[in-house]
Amino acid sequence: MEIEAVREIAGVFGWTEFLGHLTSSGTLANLEALWVAGQLAPGKRIVGSEQAHYTHQRISAVLKLNYAPIAADHRGCMSMDALETELRKGDVGTVVVTLGSTAIGAVDPLDEVLALRERYGFRVHVDGAYGGYFRLISEALAEPARRAFAAISQADSIVIDPHKHGLQTLRLRMHPVSRPVCGTVLQARFSLTHYFTSTQLHLHPSEQKSLAGGPVHLGEISLECSRAGAAAVALWATQQLLPLVPGGEFARGLAHGRAAALNLDRRLWEDRTGRFQPLAAGAPELDIVVWKLKAENPERASELAQRVFDACAARDLHLALVQLPLKWFEPAVGFEPESHAAKGAGW
Repeated sequence: MEIEAVREIAGVFGWTEFLGHLTSSGTLANLEALWVAGQLAPGKRIVGSEQAHYTHQRISAVLKLNYAPIAADHRGCMSMDALETELRKGDVGTVVVTLGSTAIGAVDPLDEVLALRERYGFRVHVDGAYGGYFRLISEALAEPARRAFAAISQADSIVIDPHKHGLQTLRLRMHPVSRPVCGTVLQARFSLTHYFTSTQLHLHPSEQKSLAGGPVHLGEISLECSRAGAAAVALWATQQLLPLVPGGEFARGLAHGRAAALNLDRRLWEDRTGRFQPLAAGAPELDIVVWKLKAENPERASELAQRVFDACAARDLHLALVQLPLKWFEPAVGFEPESHAAKGAGW
């Protein structure tokens, strides 16, 4: 069931040859990806957007890998100028690309990162834990996000989190690794565990002779080895009922959520009370809507946000609080809020 469920998710990203499995947490999935990155490029740095999930910096510290945050622009996306400045130093081994930040749903320009990979040579790890499933409705996204998701099959590794948009209440994540060589790296350092052997899972012929072409224990190629099977059963059953196909019921659910986000964002821009200030960059890239409460100073705005948060929770409406740069709420030169509101009304 795990193999079948993972195969369907990998297919969403256009992967037919891959090495993937489920893990018990997004942190562990990203840890495995960065551990492999460190093994394949020893001594090289890991870099990612300053808006990437904090787990990457924490994981790098655990793995004794040098991690450096890259500045983000006013949209919350990794700055390509700042990234190239780091790449020119010649010591970057892996770039973490976030397709859907947990703060604002920002989508890093994966297509542009891949273009830089051609020049500088580094691994690309995609953290799609939050936004990965939006690949199913990428044609409905704005052009920058659409290009990023269209390029996802060229990544070296991907993490996606069924606990976010995949309708899973159990804590599980998927970490497919596209490069067959990663199987060798993992296998070489972990002994066999008491885990089932799959006659359907075969490594690439380039692998070590003890594994090449033969059945593989999933425990051999993962950090967790044995894991609870309930998560795999739940994910498999969900995907049987709601297949991961464009235009299917699952994809329509994502589309409805995004439509609701765009509608809320439009209403915030059109509000005449002067209470709300949405992000100046424009409409949400995925389905997260962010705004701040207008006030005489940041401290008062934060106080009001906490009060709104508490009042909504008392009504069973659960929001989230996030800390962002104030400048992200200030319109850029030439930006007209009215034109944004009109654009939002047309969606």
